[in-house]
Amino acid sequence: MVKVGTCGFPVAMKKLFLSMDAVETQKTFYTPVDEETVRRWRSLAPDTLEFTVKALQVITHPATSPTYRRFKGEIGNRENYGFFKGTDEVKRAMELTLERAKILKARVIVFQTPASFKPVPENLENAIRFFREWKGDFDFVLEVRGEWKENQVRELIQKAEISHAVDPFKFPYVGGKIAYFRLHGRGKGYRYEYTEKDLGELLDMIPQDRSVYVMFNNTNMYRDALKFRELLKKIAS
Repeated sequence: MVKVGTCGFPVAMKKLFLSMDAVETQKTFYTPVDEETVRRWRSLAPDTLEFTVKALQVITHPATSPTYRRFKGEIGNRENYGFFKGTDEVKRAMELTLERAKILKARVIVFQTPASFKPVPENLENAIRFFREWKGDFDFVLEVRGEWKENQVRELIQKAEISHAVDPFKFPYVGGKIAYFRLHGRGKGYRYEYTEKDLGELLDMIPQDRSVYVMFNNTNMYRDALKFRELLKKIAS
């Protein structure tokens, strides 16, 4: 099973929801989203559309991150934010993330760490403890950024008992119950538009023995997702 979608809402929601298999919510990362907004998203989408939820940045990012420019409100002491710390603030952020995921009937929750989250013992211990403590009905996927080696990512994924979220053009997929690909663009970065050759390479990277999510996160995400969906349809027929 391969589901194709976008990270965020690059076009009008109704149009997006009718043309994608899945949509990853980005606003849920930047700030606590009120329940009314989340319920509206779900009501506008057909039952066939799957939401995946990007976890609130209070869990993963310290308060010094520039991403907090879009953060509204407060959750306790900002010094206790980020890096999967065992603080009341991180716990509350996770509770909010799970509440929104339940409203959206989501199955997958995406955690993305900043480059400042390095593979040092304290960070690894915090992350493993966090994911084991919150293990439940959701599939957790983790995308790490920065100076990580393949064996370090694999160790974390295995010990935390979660799945790997990754851009497979930039780093190898190391495993998990599901595969979650986040495509951030090649060469020109987010402004890159994937070619037919690129999409053919992407197709060859897809594991055949588990559920796979292919989520485009570049400027041309909507068009690229449509092209990849069409490629999958041609192969299936």
